[in-house]
Amino acid sequence: MLTRRAFLAVTTAALASPAIGQSRARDSDLEAAIAPLDQLHSLQVRLGDDVIFSAAPRGPGLDRLANIKSCSKSLVSLVLGDAIARGYVPSVTATLGQVAPRLIPRGADAAVNEITLEDLVTLRAGLERTSGANYGGWVNSSNWVADALNRPMLDRPGGRMLYSTGSTHVLGAALAEASGESLLSLMRSALGRPMGIEIAPWTRDPQGRYLGGNEMALSPRAMLDIAVMVRDGGMFEGRQIIPATWIEESAVPRTRSQFSGLGYGYGWFLSRSGYMLARGYGGQVIAVNRDRGLAVSITSDPTRPARSRGYFGDIMALLEGPVFNTT
Repeated sequence: MLTRRAFLAVTTAALASPAIGQSRARDSDLEAAIAPLDQLHSLQVRLGDDVIFSAAPRGPGLDRLANIKSCSKSLVSLVLGDAIARGYVPSVTATLGQVAPRLIPRGADAAVNEITLEDLVTLRAGLERTSGANYGGWVNSSNWVADALNRPMLDRPGGRMLYSTGSTHVLGAALAEASGESLLSLMRSALGRPMGIEIAPWTRDPQGRYLGGNEMALSPRAMLDIAVMVRDGGMFEGRQIIPATWIEESAVPRTRSQFSGLGYGYGWFLSRSGYMLARGYGGQVIAVNRDRGLAVSITSDPTRPARSRGYFGDIMALLEGPVFNTT
């Protein structure tokens, strides 16, 4: 005869077994999906309040700093939202000439004065790109801000998207100029201290300005925390980190990438499947799907490319397939 305690134990096991089975099936699906991705270092998936998958088959693991490359651009956007809330800059429509006129070099096109912070964060400054084939020459220049702003205007400010790390670097420099703090200090006050995550010093330009838009480092666990915060409208562990209105505005498509076809908001790529994506060279990704309750971090080999028709395409297939279906 079953005792009451034994009966309860059997009943509890029976009720739990479907959930356990689903969890094992989910883990198996995700493990199978990432097995052939030899560039992938780590994958973490959080659904609601639970981390439902966490693996680091390669690389330094989940707790050591990883170069997040151009995911930095999305973090600069978050700092811009915080800077507006703190009153360091009046609004996203403020111009470079209003916010940081001393950054504008002599001889720059007159239109440079009218470039807005919104133009910079959406990569629509109109200036010739400093990324791609131009990146090496740009970072070897004696003044990265001046070099970026002295480039020819290929479109009007606010026109088409011209993906350029120089635009985000100018934005970071403008925020530092307006606030009187370094971009590192702004990052730490906006994200690091209130979220309890480590933000280490990173690359600086010849004038000592921290590079806006590349070469930052976060641990994969910190990347997941950033994803959770963005997913939850700027809230993290009961505290409003970034204004909810800024997160909402960041998710509105303002332009579209000619390379990936993804939409682009305030520093975040936007997929038709509902993802907000921070994307960095090599396959560094912070991904949020608010409708599905998903927060995802991915780190990858930072020395190998991740093109839209290559490894980044594999990442999108992972996000829009096995990860998406975990819900």
